[in-house]
Amino acid sequence: MNVLRCELEGLLILEPKVFGDARGFFLETWNQRRYAEAGLGVPFVQDNLSFSRRGTLRGLHFQNPSPQGKLVSVLTGEVFDVAVDLRRSSPTFGRWHGTTLSEENRRQFYVPPGFAHGFVVVSETALFHYKCTEFYSPQEELTLRWDDPQVGIRWPVENPVLSAKDADGRLLRDLPPERLFA
Repeated sequence: MNVLRCELEGLLILEPKVFGDARGFFLETWNQRRYAEAGLGVPFVQDNLSFSRRGTLRGLHFQNPSPQGKLVSVLTGEVFDVAVDLRRSSPTFGRWHGTTLSEENRRQFYVPPGFAHGFVVVSETALFHYKCTEFYSPQEELTLRWDDPQVGIRWPVENPVLSAKDADGRLLRDLPPERLFA
């Protein structure tokens, strides 16, 4: 497995080994021992799957307390996936990193606790999978506004399809400081 470290500390892009032939392909999406050797020795407690249509933007979500780390990948389709650093003491606080995840590149993106996370679908549809290090807690979840000018994410869509919750996300400057990460 190839592990790519991103400029924002803690973010990892993982490229599992793919074994293919005329019949198709095989790859391990999770192997506790192998991923721990790659620097991802975290316990996962919940798996989620979402299906979305072109232009759907989900996020930018985080929860605190009980922050989640997420190992995300795309089973079918393609998304532009984004993490925003919300660790107040981090030199990269408020900065973002984006990467393309697709059924073709088979990459995985690890977003550790301390980041807001979201994605937008750029293919006709996408089936998105994520493993979480903490259980989902809706009462602890907050949404960072997807188009916050202070963060400045360059999304590959102009008018995304949003849920009411995502459309009502808060600007970084309006997030309660106690809900950010130390």
